[in-house]
Order: sequence, then C-alpha cells, then structure tokens
Amino acid sequence: MSRPDPIRDRREAMGLVAAEAGRARSGSGRLVLLRGATGTGRSTLLEAAAEHAEAHGMRVLRVRCTAHSIAPLTAVTQLLRAGPDFKCPAQASPETPDAAEATRRSDHASQLWRELLALAAEKPLLLAVDDIHLADAQSRNWLMAAARQLDRIPVLLVATERSQYDVEPPLSGLAHALPPALVRTRTLSPLAPDTAAELVRSQVGDAPPQAWVDDCVRAAAGNPLLLRALLDDLRTAEPDGPRPTALPDTCAALYPGSYPAAVTWWLDSAGSATAEVARALAAMDEDSTPGTVNPSATDGPSALSRGDDPARGADGDPVLLAGMTGADPARVHGWLTAMTHLGMLRPAPDGRLRYAHPLLRDAVLSGWSAARRQQAHRLAAEAMLRRGDPAEAVAGQLLRVPEVGESWATRILLDAAAVTVRESRTGDAVAFLRRALDEPMTSARRAEVLTELGSLEFASALPAVGIPRLAQALQLASSPEGRVRTAVALGTALAGQGEARAAVNVLRSLDRQLTDHPDLVGTLQTASALLADHDQQVRRRMYGWLRERAEHSPDLIGAAGQALLVRYESTAGLLSAHAAMDRVRTLLKEPAEPLGESFLLGTTAAIAQWADELDEAERLVDRGLAGQSTSLLHPMHAALLNVRADIAAARGSYAELLADPAVLRAPEAHDGRRAPTNAHAHAVVALVDTGRVDEARTLAGAFDLRDAPDSWEPNRFLYARGVLRAADGDTAGARDDFLECGRRQAARSVVSPAVTPWRTAAAECELALGRPEQALALAEEELRLASVWNTPRQIGRALRVLGAATGGRHGLELTDQAVRQLRDAPAETELIMALIDQGRLLTAVGERARARDPLREAAERAERRGAVRLLALAEGVLREGGARRTAAAHTGSAALTASERRITALAADGRTNTEIARLLHLARRTVETHLTSSYRKLGIRRRGELPAALARRPGDAERPHRERVQREHPRREQPHRDQPHRELPAW
Repeated sequence: MSRPDPIRDRREAMGLVAAEAGRARSGSGRLVLLRGATGTGRSTLLEAAAEHAEAHGMRVLRVRCTAHSIAPLTAVTQLLRAGPDFKCPAQASPETPDAAEATRRSDHASQLWRELLALAAEKPLLLAVDDIHLADAQSRNWLMAAARQLDRIPVLLVATERSQYDVEPPLSGLAHALPPALVRTRTLSPLAPDTAAELVRSQVGDAPPQAWVDDCVRAAAGNPLLLRALLDDLRTAEPDGPRPTALPDTCAALYPGSYPAAVTWWLDSAGSATAEVARALAAMDEDSTPGTVNPSATDGPSALSRGDDPARGADGDPVLLAGMTGADPARVHGWLTAMTHLGMLRPAPDGRLRYAHPLLRDAVLSGWSAARRQQAHRLAAEAMLRRGDPAEAVAGQLLRVPEVGESWATRILLDAAAVTVRESRTGDAVAFLRRALDEPMTSARRAEVLTELGSLEFASALPAVGIPRLAQALQLASSPEGRVRTAVALGTALAGQGEARAAVNVLRSLDRQLTDHPDLVGTLQTASALLADHDQQVRRRMYGWLRERAEHSPDLIGAAGQALLVRYESTAGLLSAHAAMDRVRTLLKEPAEPLGESFLLGTTAAIAQWADELDEAERLVDRGLAGQSTSLLHPMHAALLNVRADIAAARGSYAELLADPAVLRAPEAHDGRRAPTNAHAHAVVALVDTGRVDEARTLAGAFDLRDAPDSWEPNRFLYARGVLRAADGDTAGARDDFLECGRRQAARSVVSPAVTPWRTAAAECELALGRPEQALALAEEELRLASVWNTPRQIGRALRVLGAATGGRHGLELTDQAVRQLRDAPAETELIMALIDQGRLLTAVGERARARDPLREAAERAERRGAVRLLALAEGVLREGGARRTAAAHTGSAALTASERRITALAADGRTNTEIARLLHLARRTVETHLTSSYRKLGIRRRGELPAALARRPGDAERPHRERVQREHPRREQPHRDQPHRELPAW
C-alpha cells in the first residue's frame, strides 16, 4: 500500500513558498507567514519549505522559539549565530532598561542586521522561524523591521504563527503592522476527512472497518498532531499493527499515552484560561444521566441537563462555562464557535456542542483530578441555581458532587426527584433520592425520603434494597401519620414478596404506638386485611377479627374497614348489588381519615364494578389514583389499577387492555417463579377474543401456576387459561381450569359469580363434552347465586348458559330472557354471546329465519367491537342455518367504544394526548392507540376533523364506508355445511 502524502492538503501553501523562494533567489525577498491552530502541521510544512529551499541552492537558517527566552533578541541571535560555540547575550532587565542598556540593545540589533546582510551576500537565505508567537518581544520587533527591508535583499523569511481563538486574547500577530505587499499569509486548516482517513489506513495492515476509521478521524478532529499520537498508541497496543475493533472511549485503554499527552500539550499551548474552559466543557459533557435502576420503557430518554437548557444548548452554554471558570462569556462563545469550525466540537442531536468523540473528551478531562471535576460540577450547579435553571438540571450536576452540606442542595435534589416521579422516570428519581440522603435533613424528613426511595426501589425490581430501606424509614419515622404511611409501604413490599404474615405483623406492631389515634389504627387494620389476601390462614383470621370488631365497635374500624366487610359479604354471596352499593355510598358520605380514604375508594370501586355501575366505578378509580402518590408503595394502587382493567374487560375494550406492552410479556422471575397478574389474565382473554391466539398461548405458557402464590390473581389467570384452552379445542383441559379456579375461590369464601363466572364457563365445557346433567347443575347454581347479586349481567349470563344446557323450547325461553336482561347490561360481549346462543337454539328448533336476526346482530356487534372469535362463531352459526351476513356497520361514531368516546371527546375539545392521559390516568400510548382506532372508525385522518365526525349521525359515516368496502371487497357466498349443534363453548 502506498503511503499518502501527509501534506497534500498543503500543496497550495508549498506552491506559495516555492514561488517566493524563487523570487528571493532573484534578489527580492518577502515574509511568508504560515498560520494555523496548534497541531495543524505548521512545523511540518516549514520543514518541507526548508528542504525545498536547500534543494534549490539556498542557505537555510532555523530557529524554534520558546516562551522562556532569557534575554532580549534571543530568537534572532539563535537564528543567525546558531552553532556549537554560540552563547546567549547576558540577561538584562527588559522592563525598565536604562540608557546604556538601550544603547547596547540597539547596537546588538544593528550588529545582527549587518550579519544578516553579510550572510545574504554570500548566498540567498531562507530564514525558518517556528512558533514566532513565542519569541521574545525584541526578536519579534527585529523581525518585523527586517520584513520591511526584505524586498531589497535575497532573503525569504518563512515563519509559523499560532492562530487559534483562545479564551484569553492573544498578542497581536507578526503581520498586523506590515503592509500587505510585504507579507504573504496562508492559514492551515485541519486535515480534510479523506486525507485523515488515508493517513489512518496507512497505519493499519489490513483494511480497517470504515466506522473505525471515521472514529479515529473524529477523535483527532483532523488534527495531524493528535491523529499521529492516537495511531502511535494504537500501534503500540498491537505491535503488529492495530487490529481495528472499536475505538475506546477512555484514555485508560491507550498505552503509552501519546494521545492524551498530545491533547494536554494542545491545551497548554492555548493558555490556562482556555484549558479551564475546555475542561469545564468536558466535565459538563460527562454522561450525567443518573444511574438508572432497571431502565424500562416507562423511563424513556432522560432529560437531565448538563447545563443543556434548550434555549442555550445550541452554543454550549457559554454563560454557564464562564461562570464556572471566571472567563469572559463573549470570549467563551467565540472559542466554542472556533472549536466547532476546527472539528473539535460537534452539535449533538439535542443542539448542544459536545466533543467530537468521547475519547477526545476524556483526554481533555484527564488534566483534571477527580476533586477538580467535582468542583466544576458544583460550580455549575450553583451557577445554574442562580440563573433559575430547572431543579432537574441543577440536580443533575449535584449527582457528581459529594455532600454539599447546605439546604439548597437538599431542596433541589428532592424537587428534581418529584419532577421525575411525575414523569414516570423511576430510575432518575431513585438516583436523585439516593443522592439527597447525603445531604443534611431532619430525621422526620429523612424517614419520608427513605420511604419514597424504598418504594421506588422495590417497584424497580430491587426488593433486596427497597425493603431494608423501608425498615430503616420505619425506625426513623416520628409522627403517627409518618409511621403508618411507612408501615403500609413496608407491608405492601413484604406481601409482594410472599411474606404476608410478616407484612401483617409489621402493621399490627404499631397498634400500641397509636392508642391515641383510633382512626389510624383502623387504617392499619384495613391494610392488614388487604395484605392478608396472600395467605389464607392470615386472611381468615383478619376478616374474622374485622367482623367481630364491626359487631361491637364499628367506629373503631372506620369507613374503609366497613367497606372491606361489604366487599367480603358481596363475594361470599350474602348481599345483593343494590344493598352493597347502598351501604358503600353511605360510607362515602362520611368524613374519611386521609390515610384511609384510598382504601375506601378502592374497595368501593371494586364493588361498583361488580354491580355494573361502571361509570361510577371509573370515577372512584380516578379519584383514588389522583389522591395517591405514585412514588409510595400502597396496596390500593395496584387494586385501583386492577379495577380499571376489570372495567375495560366488562366493556370489551380490548385495545385498552392490550395497550400496555408490559401485559403481553411475563414479568421478571422472583426466586425462579413468575406470578401472573390480573392484567395478564385479562390480556390472555383479550388476545383470544381478538383472534391473536398464538400470542395468548405464549403469554399463558410463561407461567407455571403450580408455583404461583396463594392469592386471587392466579385464580383469575386460571379462568383466562381455561378460555384459551377452550378456544384451542381442549375442552376437558378448559373445564379442569375452570373447576380448579372455583375450588380455589371457594377456599377464600368467594362464591359470587360477580367476581369470576367459572361455573357458567365450566358448564359450557361439560355441555360440549356431552355431560348435560353436570352442565345443568353448574348453571342452576350460577343462576341461584346470580339472583342473590341480582345484576343483569350476572343473571343474563346464567340464564344464557342454563338455556343452552336445557335446550328445546324451554331453553329458548331462558335464552330469550337472557337477551332481554343483557340489553340493559353494560357488557356488550355478554349480549353478543346470548344472541349467538339465541340464534343457535332457534336454528335447532327449526326457526332458521328467526335465527338470522339475532345472529346478524351478534356478528355486527362483534365486528364493531373487534371480537374476532365471537364474529367467527356468529358467522359459523349463520352458515349452519343456510344464511350469511349482510354488510356490517362497523364505522362511524356509533362504532366507538366507551373509552374511545371519552378520549375523542377530550381530543375534540382541544386537549393534548398528554393532558388526556393525565386526566384519565392512562398511559399516553393508550391514548394514542385509542385515537388511532377512532380515526379509522370515523374515517378521518386529522385531529381537527374530530368535532365534525363526532357530530355526524351514525349512518352518515357508515353508509359511504360500507359501500366502498362492498365495492372493493365483495363477499363471496359461503357453501352451506351441516355442522354439529355445539362444538365449542362461547365465552
């Protein structure tokens, strides 16, 4: 491989020098000034010029100036008298020379001029002066004076001068006082990218990857000095030549360290002020994103600033850098601009200027100790605080600072944690709270911070850290409310780890400390009963204790405790929905203890959902979530989210149930076990109903229920797995799952079908397996219990299945009653199934014509709802009767689900997606999913079209869409096929 000419970019400058050398040889010299930033190859070009002059018969005199000249005219004397017997003139005071000294200087300067003329008379000269900006002032003056006379003698003066924008203003350049006719100037730029890339490839034996070459060019910013130093380090690391894999991000991976040494020299040559600003920028450019804990999709990209306020970010924030270093902001701004032009800095996607490569940033920062870096971050934090930057930006700097010991640091860190909690960036919040613990605060405040931090750590799948943190907080908590709040968080964490007894013991241990606060004692008792759901023995004991206390001293258990007993009686089949709602509505009117209010709201919301008061249940959920801190563990937080999912399932809102990607995958295993949640159960059913059976199988297969904890959620998942097995044709397996769900529920004294309708599901399996007697027994028991609860949904479902099990005309009558009941129920999927069974029974008794209407209605409702499985079932029964569907009305405002109607109404009112998500306590992604579905149904593409689309009558939107669909996708006639009366259950 031929080596590239490393100065090919300098050919124009070389041509200029060659031309001027020829002119000097003819008797008329000039000054050629080669200017450029440090490391851009000035010296190399000067040496090439000297070699060219020698080759063409000129005598070359050289000198390299330094900043440590010991006497006036040192540089010129070294230039003209260099030799083995040369001695510098004696040092004299340059500040205030006396007359004699001035005379001596003048004489010496004249003598040097005469010597130059004598040398030029012998042979044309090229005077090569490197780094003339470092020469002593007298030498600079002498050379400027000489430059005015060079056009009369055969002398070419070629000097290199550093011309880089520094934070501290430099001295005037050599040519600033010379007429343009006497000087020719060329400014050297960094190597062109292609030239730099060729230089890199020339040092590598094998063809390196282009990305690796580009990284080398970026790390050197096209600076020949830095590029050669970097390649030397890489070559030393691999004696046989660098084996390009990946360029390191830190100088610790380089040996022997030529590159960081070159960067340090580059900085030192710019002066202390520039070096301070450069290193301050490098410190600010460190990855100051807090050490996130278990990053997830909810965290999203961290917005923590290293001073990168969007309003200031495009220029690297010179005001902040100036405040950190004491420099002039205008000069800092100019330096940032110059470094960007040289390629040292590059604009990042966020608009901030950053070093072109992390290795370059690390090399710049290597000149500072860890203590100096920390000081820079503290100075940045203080400067940002003074100018009013967001708390999160200031706190981002404090993460890299040891204890400040001042109240402002504590306040800023806690304020930043609050912001990140609101934005669901748990990892960032954890980092800020951990750092806040290093600052001074009262014991009570420290207990609050520990409680919040432990809660967030537990929620971030760090129970081994979070639980001890909560235990420490409980020891520090001083106020009764603080102790209760922390105990509830600790108990929730312990119960979540399967330690229900330990959780209850923690709560009950506070009883003696709260004898003067009976309302708080009631809150703890309610929390204990809820946490006991994870252990049957503890649960029975706690509810027994609650019932006994309610009989003798109901005031001592509070409204929340009494609501919990209403819930217990409702699930045990001892109350009607009407009576249960009357009781909890009365409780809601009573003054609630603040810490116990969420228990009351969550419990009442669950009862309202079972009672089919879905709108009221939703309002209670929203109210309960609004009153809860998302950063504190609380058993009702998950309970409220579960009720929200139950409401969506009751309404058949599949999109809402499947909007969160987390419900479509199994959680991280704990002690080798994965416990399914209520959300997972609903997701399995929703996937089956929407035709995504393969995904449902994958999700269900991720859990082994034999190892599941003893709580109600695995029971709900058993029911969901039964639905999946039925859809897969494993009717016997489905029946077993439904019956096992019932057995486990009965062990918890939960018998009401309002909770889980396992009996009707099992009855349909028994019927499909040819066991009508068992099916009848289950359906009759379901109807009896449903009649106690007495809501249309429960009674309608029981009547439907009992009608299918009974068959004949009587069965048809029961099914007709079911349809009438379910038309008043909010659960449309239940009505769809009843219509299918009604059509099936009508077909069975020979009334095929009558069967078509309910079946077509079922198909249309199923298609509008997105219930693919029910749609296929309805169409299948239609084909059995020799009929087919008419075109379905599946568009227009009437096709919107309840959730879609709420969201589109808010969007039409001008609310943003973020505002809608906050108002409805939904994830923003859920809002976007619903709006996308709504746009499709409404036949619109823009948000601005929503008001008009929602105001249309249903037929206005559906008719043209229906006609277009019929034109583009004509429905083929389906051949009539005789099929068995009932093959699969219709859950």
